[in-house]
Amino acid sequence: MKIYKKLFSKITDSQNLFLAWDEFKHGKRHKPDVAIFELDLEQNIFDLHRDLKNGIYKHGPYEGFWIHDPVLRRIHKATVRDRVLHHALFSILNPVFEPTFINNSFSCRVGKGTHKGVIKAIDIMRAVSRNNTRSCYALKCDIRKFFDSVDHSILLSIIRRKIKDSQVIDLIEKIVRSYVSNNSGFARERERERERSSHRQSDLANLR
Repeated sequence: MKIYKKLFSKITDSQNLFLAWDEFKHGKRHKPDVAIFELDLEQNIFDLHRDLKNGIYKHGPYEGFWIHDPVLRRIHKATVRDRVLHHALFSILNPVFEPTFINNSFSCRVGKGTHKGVIKAIDIMRAVSRNNTRSCYALKCDIRKFFDSVDHSILLSIIRRKIKDSQVIDLIEKIVRSYVSNNSGFARERERERERSSHRQSDLANLR
């Protein structure tokens, strides 16, 4: 198995951070927090570069909000500064891990996506059903609160198998653990969400 060293300087290089900004800002420049960050873009990027280089970078808090897609979901987003770093990290680490993913995984991958996933699903259904001459079935399922339930220790151990750069591992660990460490109220918030969901289901049952 190929291992990778000395990636930290590539991730934190100011040019890579500016490229990460260019990737991140697509479709978001009208949002207030993104616009504010862009007002002093160069200083913000160089400050991030300096903090990373000096080992004093700290991941910021998350902002929670509700969306309908189509069901009601609670989303938490990091600050613009942190999300730019996420993109910078992704740009360097994605080529490391992309070849290890199964070919039929289409979500959040460069060159994949929903439309290609649908085309592949149609191809598979035609093969399994022998050109629609017999029945075939698909299981649609989801893992509730998947990112909340990922075992961080196992995740980091998988990453360490290929990444042998202690600074990169420390940075990844800060990001991975930030979701809980910076948001101690998440558990209470999720419990309130479950209670609201339970009340909505009860109200619907009463309406019936």
